[in-house]
Amino acid sequence: MALTKRQKEVLEFLADFIDKNRYSPSYEEIADGLSLNSLATIHKHVSSLESKGYLRRAFNQSRSLEIAPRYAAEVEKRRAVETGLAVPLLGKIAAGVPVEAIANPEMLHFQDFIGDSGTYALQVRGESMIDDHICDGDFVLIQKTDSVRDGEIVVALVDGTETTLKRLYREPNGQIRLQPANSAMEPIFVSGASLQVQGKLMAVLRKY
Repeated sequence: MALTKRQKEVLEFLADFIDKNRYSPSYEEIADGLSLNSLATIHKHVSSLESKGYLRRAFNQSRSLEIAPRYAAEVEKRRAVETGLAVPLLGKIAAGVPVEAIANPEMLHFQDFIGDSGTYALQVRGESMIDDHICDGDFVLIQKTDSVRDGEIVVALVDGTETTLKRLYREPNGQIRLQPANSAMEPIFVSGASLQVQGKLMAVLRKY
């Protein structure tokens, strides 16, 4: 259930007060902070916030109001949207038969794609990976690592001079096969000593 404007003001005042003082305000302090005269009104708003899951309190203790996790989650979601780090995930779209829309939208957080501080981006040049839907001009997010499994798409540095984006396979004879995803192109075979894996593919970004 949505909060009223006054309930939001009370909740934000409580959150700021508790953050600064490490204990909850009295009803008198809430009323004074929001320039309200009626303690009964404050009690009504606090009770509503409790019933909606934004506040909780310890039983039979003074100054025991706490901000519930729901408020922190909503603040984080709002900040992520405002900073462009997340967008609403409103549903699924069919590329075949129609599918049902999501009734309760979630958030798509770009941090899930970015990963840790070792993540970096590259812009693709060429069409060697088009069958994996990685096209010329796309941006790829790469997780910096030298530990990869056969079949993963990697950034490979060959002979210390040239880098390429390919699927990596270890051959029985000890060679490494760098396999393009384009039937018109041949695989590249290199020795393990001449190859350095600089990361593996995490995500593909395309701007239209």
